Amino acid sequence: MSHFGKTSAISFSVWLSDTVKIEIDTEGMVDMAGKTKQLLPGLTGGIIGAVLTATIAFPLLMDQEQQVADTPLSNGMPKQVSTTSNDPVTNAVASAQKSVVTVTNYQTGNSMTQEEAASGSGSGVIYKKADGKAYIITNHHVVDGASKLEVTLNDGNTLSAKLLGSDATYDLAVLEVDAKDVPAVITVGKSADLKAGQTVLAIGNPLGEFQNSVTRGIVSSNDRTVPVDTNSDGQDDFNTTVIQTDAAINPGNSGGALINEQGQLVGINSMKIAETGVEGVGFSIPIDDALPILKQLETTGEVKHPTLGVALQDVSAFPAGYLLDQVKLPESQKTGVVIMSVEPNSPAASAKLKTGDVITKINGSAIESFVDIKTALIKSDGDITLTIIRDGKTSTVKTTTTTTDQL
Repeated sequence: MSHFGKTSAISFSVWLSDTVKIEIDTEGMVDMAGKTKQLLPGLTGGIIGAVLTATIAFPLLMDQEQQVADTPLSNGMPKQVSTTSNDPVTNAVASAQKSVVTVTNYQTGNSMTQEEAASGSGSGVIYKKADGKAYIITNHHVVDGASKLEVTLNDGNTLSAKLLGSDATYDLAVLEVDAKDVPAVITVGKSADLKAGQTVLAIGNPLGEFQNSVTRGIVSSNDRTVPVDTNSDGQDDFNTTVIQTDAAINPGNSGGALINEQGQLVGINSMKIAETGVEGVGFSIPIDDALPILKQLETTGEVKHPTLGVALQDVSAFPAGYLLDQVKLPESQKTGVVIMSVEPNSPAASAKLKTGDVITKINGSAIESFVDIKTALIKSDGDITLTIIRDGKTSTVKTTTTTTDQL
């Protein structure tokens, strides 16, 4: 006959720490179907094993939470931890910095003293070394008007520089220095490989006093067209193609390097939009566009620009009545350039262009204003087809441009 009965009680205490105690009491455990003798020893052993494990582990856990290691010291002060890393970008910058220089423009003062004084400074990049000479690329506006030029290298050494050539249209110039003390030549990359969003870094001499400063940003656009005034007459006369970046480009950075994350030269920092409320809009001349210009400046000291031999004025500059009555321009034509005069024996003269003709296209590309003319001529191979409006009628003429070192 089955019956219920009580077992003997087991009671004990375990101290886990000075303040923590566990009490175990097996009183009340029940023998069911005569199995008490088998159940109790196993249960009791399990409890005792768990308690012993806790007895050992708990103090260790408590100690880990409560103990704080002493501060490692060096000469009584906290020991410093090195932050040196093998970051490929910082390595690329360190390499490229050696080839970025400061260019100082000296100009002669008044006619009485004839003393040369520093007029301004910018940046430059050593891009080539050959036959004992080193060649530095910078901006035309950095060296414009200089009677003497000096280049300060990355290591602080200053060298006298010779201006080989300069061009206002492309805003580029080439300097030559003795290569003996030149520390490095930059690796030239391909600006055509740049993509929007790609990281780039600008290196230069902002404000003329923070040599070898580095700023970081991205390529905002690798094919931005910006109108510029190349002859300082207050009228934009050329559309230049540039790399737009939000890497900080400040006065003094002009002529400095725009590099990719491999430390390769992809652009020459040239200008920024400096207006209230505008941030992070800087421009760099693509190195792919610069190299052919540098070759001309190295070898001849000038750049040959294609020309038509005409004086021009934007259609938008004339009153509507004048265009309708004198030029015979249809009212629907709101853009283009009006020929004001034609030089004798010029490409325009050979094409029989006349004063009052309105140029609306060159090689199929729309000519909306004077700024488009030079851009279209430079992009051509010399042979051009012009679409014109004369006496209200549209026609096309062909001619071949000549070259000039003038703008």
